[in-house]
Amino acid sequence: MLKMMTDMSKLINICKKELLVTLKDPSAKLILTLPIILQIVLFGYAATYNLDRVPYACLDNSKSKTSTEFLARLDGTGVFQRTQTLMNTSQIAGSIDSDKAMIVISINSDFEKNLARGNSASIQVITDGRNTMTSSVALSYVNDIIEKLNTERNGNKQLINVETRAWYNPNLITRWSFLPGMLAALSLTQMLILAGLSIAKEREQGTFDQLLVTPLSSAEILIGKAVPPLFIGLLQVTIMLLFCIFWFKIPMNGSFITLYLTILIFMISSTGIGLSVSAISSSMQQVMVYTFVLLMPMTLLSGLSTPIRNMPRILQIATYANPLRFGVEAIRRVYLEGAGLAQVAPNFIPMIIIAMLTLPLAAWLFKNKSA
Repeated sequence: MLKMMTDMSKLINICKKELLVTLKDPSAKLILTLPIILQIVLFGYAATYNLDRVPYACLDNSKSKTSTEFLARLDGTGVFQRTQTLMNTSQIAGSIDSDKAMIVISINSDFEKNLARGNSASIQVITDGRNTMTSSVALSYVNDIIEKLNTERNGNKQLINVETRAWYNPNLITRWSFLPGMLAALSLTQMLILAGLSIAKEREQGTFDQLLVTPLSSAEILIGKAVPPLFIGLLQVTIMLLFCIFWFKIPMNGSFITLYLTILIFMISSTGIGLSVSAISSSMQQVMVYTFVLLMPMTLLSGLSTPIRNMPRILQIATYANPLRFGVEAIRRVYLEGAGLAQVAPNFIPMIIIAMLTLPLAAWLFKNKSA
């Protein structure tokens, strides 16, 4: 009995010691609190499929009492916000492609005449199939409004019908929108890990000092550390791309040159972040922790699964510092929409700016920590 109490006392003391060491370590406090705060805030505000704002464009060729009432009901929900009033069908593509409208409502000129004769009349709803989840939710909102209008106006007769058409993803297959975006998300993960471990591994293995006495400058060492992860990352993306095209049968509509240029620019910006993480880390374990802390908010704030426009304003602003947001958008547009270089070039600018900030930062951190 006495031996058991002694062993228990030793166990309590060692647990108390480890607890005190953990709680008194400033870096441990950060690791214990920051991920929890980030997760509760981001999952609470960013990871939601509820649509609080559905920008839509309208082409009302009928301009009748019923069509006006229907559009008024859309505007009155507080969810649908009319961003454009179109004059002809040729303007529909521009609304969807420019992301000014999530859906386009098109009403034919004979809409009211068909209702007056007791015939069915159709309202065409064109959705952006590049994001299947938000398109489906927005379409269900429209169907609810039309169902109520049908009941009030025609009783049991469903005279007003909805004709749906999803651009770039006709059957609203989830993997069609998700997997092209995952090309960027998985690339980010690999680049952060590969670039992040490059310098930390040298420190942990004790070869870092040997590297410093070589005739290479800090910038040259960083370039040497950055190029191999880029090469490996491009090889991994090629494998993922082949799976998307040949295994999952997702048609590639754009140019491979434009796609690879987009991926390369995105990878360079990701490499800058990874090297910055590596420069401030003393061990590979620290790199993995920092990478985990970065990956979650970057993924949630990328628009990969939930629309950025429905996030709080402050989080929308934060996404401009996230290269994954622009990588996902550009890759989806090239892959699904067939967008050309001129159409996705505006997404390059933020990624290039991020690279221009993080790569010199990594060099500065590398030089100062080495001194």
